[in-house]
Amino acid sequence: MDTRLRALADLAVAGSREFAGLHEYDGEIQDLSPAGVAAGLAALGGGSRGDPHDEAHVAAFENGARVRFGELELHRRNPILHAENLDLACYDRDYAPEAERRAARERHLARWPAGVAAALASLDAVPAPVAAATLGAVRGLAAGLDANRSTVEAAALGAHSRLVSHIEHAAAHGPASAALGGPALARLLGAAESVEVDLAALARQADAERDRLHALLTAACGRLRPGVPVATVVADLMADHPDADGVLDEARALTAEVIAWTAERDLVPYSDGECLVGPAPESRRWAMAMMVSAAPGEPEGPSWYHVTPPDPSWPAAEQEQWLAVFSRAALPGITLHEVAPGHFSHGRALRHAPTPPRRQLMSDAFVEGWAHYVEEMAVEEGFRAGDPRFVAGVAIEALIRVTRLACAIGLHTGELTVAGAAARFRTDAYLRGPAALGEARRGTFDPTYGRYTWGKLALLRVREEARAAWGGGFSLPRFHAALFDLGAPPLGLVRTAVERG
Repeated sequence: MDTRLRALADLAVAGSREFAGLHEYDGEIQDLSPAGVAAGLAALGGGSRGDPHDEAHVAAFENGARVRFGELELHRRNPILHAENLDLACYDRDYAPEAERRAARERHLARWPAGVAAALASLDAVPAPVAAATLGAVRGLAAGLDANRSTVEAAALGAHSRLVSHIEHAAAHGPASAALGGPALARLLGAAESVEVDLAALARQADAERDRLHALLTAACGRLRPGVPVATVVADLMADHPDADGVLDEARALTAEVIAWTAERDLVPYSDGECLVGPAPESRRWAMAMMVSAAPGEPEGPSWYHVTPPDPSWPAAEQEQWLAVFSRAALPGITLHEVAPGHFSHGRALRHAPTPPRRQLMSDAFVEGWAHYVEEMAVEEGFRAGDPRFVAGVAIEALIRVTRLACAIGLHTGELTVAGAAARFRTDAYLRGPAALGEARRGTFDPTYGRYTWGKLALLRVREEARAAWGGGFSLPRFHAALFDLGAPPLGLVRTAVERG
């Protein structure tokens, strides 16, 4: 790594280790104290790169870091940044021999007291709703640790207890409002993506997309059960799911199906690699479904599509709510998103990206926007043609994503309360009870969680630009290959795919 990329990696240690595969950071934690953050920001910058696209890509990430840590000082208000810094789950994946990973985990754990001290020095502006929403994740960091096992674990758990107490105090006594403010949210969204963000225009786009998706869902439900209210059909679709023992089997069958379908149509440039299916490691079983790809900086190895059945010790009602996510309407779209031509396919391409910035610096809005884009693209391309359940499942999932975008804007401009955001998830996305409230609370500490829809809409726009520019030479394989040649670029730079593709 050159000095500019090193400075960016030093400001994103957890992500660089896990998603870029920079395992020189194994066993390390980022110094998120006020002094540590200031030193990291001071190290940013340097000479320009030869390729103007790569220069703009690196500059966008530098600008994003300056806004995140410098202007907005999110390390002072968001415990999730510190939880990610302490998280040990990155060592559960078999990217290296077990003994090597175990030793790295032990070094990392030994640094918890220093990491917690830095967190306590920084976290002096945590809003009460943010503290309440993140407390579970902070508590969960200690899962599986035992103070009687070693002095390292005992010291780590003592530090962890101090962090939990700090967040509990913030939940009881912190500022009442979680809103960043409209200008701050626009800066946070736009700086790292190299775009100017007009929140009012983005909110209108979200509402228009919601209306389009409702029409798509209504049509699909009408084909399934004419004359029956959409909400009734949706509830029945969600109730049709495999049992706990069958979830993994259905996910494995779907994984083989989507990989074969994607390769047959040549939709992405790389269909190599191994994708295994299984439950997440114990430390991450809060995640119902997720892709953990073999990262660009790692040796060849399997990627994992984690699909986690509910814990059999849970009450029956909670198990049923969890399994509804894996309904036979939704699971095909989830698997397209996570596997092919979604995250797994993108992960394979990232390993082939031609320059270090494109392999190391990944726009979250591009990554999630791509995986969301492929769900409806698969409808357009005839995946499971003639099955309105699949179309309905894609529309239901998309309504959750577009409601995130609308609620992120509402929560952080002060136009929505958490209760109001939960109501929107109930009305617009058919979520109920704890699921709707959980999505609303997530928006308080994850203000960019509208990135799925935002990224998808940006890719759809640039696809139409490519169609117009390339004329008869346009094809989806050509367009997708041109995008992937850029790695996971900031949204403001995706037009390079049209110019160079």
